[in-house]
Formats: sequence, structure tokens, C-alpha cells
Amino acid sequence: MTKATIHKILTIMIALVWLANGLLCKVLNLVPRHQQIVGRILGETHAGLLTKLIGVSEILMAVWIISGIKSRLNAVAQMLIIAIMNCIEFVLAPDLLLWGKANSAFAFMFIALIYYNEFKLRKNLVI
Repeated sequence: MTKATIHKILTIMIALVWLANGLLCKVLNLVPRHQQIVGRILGETHAGLLTKLIGVSEILMAVWIISGIKSRLNAVAQMLIIAIMNCIEFVLAPDLLLWGKANSAFAFMFIALIYYNEFKLRKNLVI
């Protein structure tokens, strides 16, 4: 498999993570734990609405990823959002996370994958 093919596959997989988390977990509320986390961090009063808005933002992130527009800025934004979100959850809602505090390890691996795909793998590709 060529580097370009691997890059495309990884890009689609990364976008699918954002899409699934946004649409399935938050907008459609198929994983109520996400709304509980939002409620814990931002307050219960508007947790449902805020969770859906976060979900829509994640869907828009997936669209941005697939578009390829300003991909380096996009990758940095993704890495920052994931790091900040996971630090906040680690402190304020570790009991609601799928793997508890170990979630941070998975977040780090996802950040590393995004970094590798954009700044290492894509570096020498003509796209």
C-alpha cells in the first residue's frame, strides 16, 4: 500500500471517529454517558442542548477533515480539542469515562495518530 493510500484511509478513519461520536453518541444520544459528562462539567440545566451542539460541532469537524481544507490547522485543532477535553474529563468526570482515567491513554494514542497522519505521513505527499 502506498503512503497516499494509507494517508487517505487514516483520514477517513479519523473523520469517522468524530462523526460517530458527534452523531451517534451526542446528537442521537445513543450513549447517554456523554450527556452526563456534559452535565457534570457545564451543568445539568442545559446539558441536553449543549451535548447536541457539541455533537454538531464534532460532525462539522468530520466534514472539515474530509474536505482537506487547511489540514494542518485542522490537525492542530483536533489535537488541542482532544487534549483539553480529556484533561477536563480526567479531573471532573473520570467515573463517567468508558475506561476511567485510562481514557487519557487512548486520547494520547488518537492525538499521536492525527499527528502522524498529518505531519509525518502527509509531509512528503503531493495532494
